[in-house]
Amino acid sequence: MSRVRSKDTGPEMRVRRLLHGLGYRYRLHDRSLPGCPDLVFAKWGAVIFVHGCFWHSHEGCPSNRQPKSNRAYWASKRAGNVARDRTNERLLRRAGWKVLVIWECETFDPERLTSAVKRFLDRSKAGGPLRVRRRPCTHSAPERH
Repeated sequence: MSRVRSKDTGPEMRVRRLLHGLGYRYRLHDRSLPGCPDLVFAKWGAVIFVHGCFWHSHEGCPSNRQPKSNRAYWASKRAGNVARDRTNERLLRRAGWKVLVIWECETFDPERLTSAVKRFLDRSKAGGPLRVRRRPCTHSAPERH
C-alpha cells in the first residue's frame, strides 16, 4: 500500500488535463478545506474530488470488487473511506462550497466528462443553488493490458 498514491493519480491527471485544456485554472489539494479536495475553484466556491472506484466503493461499478483475501480489513478500510467522504462533503456544503465527485470510471469517457464538468462549473460561476444528484455507475471497466 505504500505505492498507492493519493495525489497525481491517473484519473486525477486526466481530469486536470481536460480542465486545463478548456481554459479553467484551479488550485490543487487545499489542505485547509475538509477532505483536501483535488481541485479547488475558490473564485466560484467549487471543489472537485476525483475518487478511485475501488478505494471509495463506487456503487455498481465493475472496478468496485471485493478483494478475496483479508476481507474484514478491506471492508473496514473502504467503509471508513466512504464515511469520511460523506463527512467531508457535508462540511464543505455547510461552509458554502459546491462539491462535484468524479469517479475514476467516468474519466474514460472524455465527452461525457467534459459535459459534466462544464455544467458544474458554469452553474458554480452563476452562483445560486446547485443540485448534483448521486448517480450509479453506468460505465464499463476499461480493458487492462
